[in-house]
Amino acid sequence: MAETVDRGAAGEGGEVRFEVDGAAVTVVDDGASLLEVLRDRLGLRSPKDGCSPQGQCGCCTVLVDGAPRVACVTPLRRVSGRRITTVDGLDPAIGERWARAFCSTGASQCGFCTPGIIVRLEGLKAKGTAAGDRAAVDRALAAHLCRCTGWQTIVEAWERVATGDHDGVPSSPRELEAAARRAELEGHSPQTVGPEVALGRGGFADDSAPPDALVAVSDGGGGWAVGETLTEARRAAGKVQGRRTTVPATPPLDLPSGDWKVTLRTSWVEPAYLELDASWCQPGGEPVSCLANGGAFGGKVASPVEAAARALADRHGRPVRVLLSREDAVRLGPKRPPVAGGARADGSGVVRVVRTAGVADAITAFAPALEVQEVDRFGPPTSARLRAVGWAEAALLQAGARGRPAPITSPAGAVAEAEVDLGGSGIRVRVACGEVLDRVVLRSYCIGAAHMAYGWITSEGLAVRDDGTVEDLTVRSFGVLRSADTPPITVEMEDAASGAVNGSDAVFVAVATAVWLALGCPPDLPVRPDERVTLRP
Repeated sequence: MAETVDRGAAGEGGEVRFEVDGAAVTVVDDGASLLEVLRDRLGLRSPKDGCSPQGQCGCCTVLVDGAPRVACVTPLRRVSGRRITTVDGLDPAIGERWARAFCSTGASQCGFCTPGIIVRLEGLKAKGTAAGDRAAVDRALAAHLCRCTGWQTIVEAWERVATGDHDGVPSSPRELEAAARRAELEGHSPQTVGPEVALGRGGFADDSAPPDALVAVSDGGGGWAVGETLTEARRAAGKVQGRRTTVPATPPLDLPSGDWKVTLRTSWVEPAYLELDASWCQPGGEPVSCLANGGAFGGKVASPVEAAARALADRHGRPVRVLLSREDAVRLGPKRPPVAGGARADGSGVVRVVRTAGVADAITAFAPALEVQEVDRFGPPTSARLRAVGWAEAALLQAGARGRPAPITSPAGAVAEAEVDLGGSGIRVRVACGEVLDRVVLRSYCIGAAHMAYGWITSEGLAVRDDGTVEDLTVRSFGVLRSADTPPITVEMEDAASGAVNGSDAVFVAVATAVWLALGCPPDLPVRPDERVTLRP
């Protein structure tokens, strides 16, 4: 394992005095950002690092003299003499109101993005913004990304707090253990459900690291740069901030030859989880799981950070934190593999797909009439563990061949249907996935899946060069839909006494097929800008 170690001193800057959550603090300025100082020097872990130093995801948002600011691009010297408020520094009654509202509407799943969102919404509320001013809420949320919830539940939580419905107590008490079981089914990973999750207390890997841990980041050459602080490690790695290209995402595969009723070509797609890969380990110990409070849509199953944390901790005889930057996650993390396929009216056809372990089996199991051809192509890593990989693309082709949507039955046995009203009422979803267990959690995951499906068809994709180099390295370049671009989503849930199974994957595929059909089955995804429509009435 190649390694670069920064042995330099912490820096020779002057002291910076400011106030954090009501306490006066003094910190030596060594070039660190406000976010690093809050998390690593002061131990305040509610601001999260989802893209540092890009300043694009909003997870690190704090209030500076009452105004929202992203801490990862704020130099420490800029807050000299100023007042910083994190979500933990809000009045306890106010923080509890937001936490209860987010829990009762399903506005937090993993809870990584929500501390920053709550801080911004509290700043919006302090300005006297009306509860029903959706345009103002959308403008505020434009500074944030949320991959899990589809925004709608966050807006509902805003409305509860802004109208004074602070408690957000349902008519009958929720069983949070049952809610957590439903969340684990939907997220494919153990997950906590409760008000504390919205405040960033879901147990994320990097939040539990000891303060004396060394920090290791990718050196860009297959090894790790190690320092006493994140600033030192990044300096040793020669980290360069990611970029966003103006080159559009282009499907890389040629269509198979044939007389097809419908064709489909897709691009590389980033899973776009917000909690970046992180782990830490004590010498001789077991590394902390990088999955933490959510499954990252299958994107962290093969993450390198846990093994690196173990090896580096044993080498240095000290605890070591291993952190991927957003650029690292884009370069190293798995993508949805591109496909190019054609289908005849009877549903038979050919699907070409970038070679990916398990994807051919997924396609064949869902659509035996489709012949699968795996091809080699330069590009980022791919995985069949991401949401509905393979069988979602097969469902699109078969729905296009039929010319109409149909109920989707997932490999898990869930059944989902979706209706799309372009320019009208938005997206309506019906799902049957056994015992509901918790309606709030299941609804939240289904809305999030519908949001992801709509984005997959209309906006998501990565620009990748012919040599396999990813051009899009910023979190905003993935095409994840903003709150303002997300249609209204209605979910109907069928309860049953049978065993509970994952339902949101079936919803993802049902909504994707319905949106694709409503747009006229455009052959290339994501659809061209001139083909895009809004479903917001």
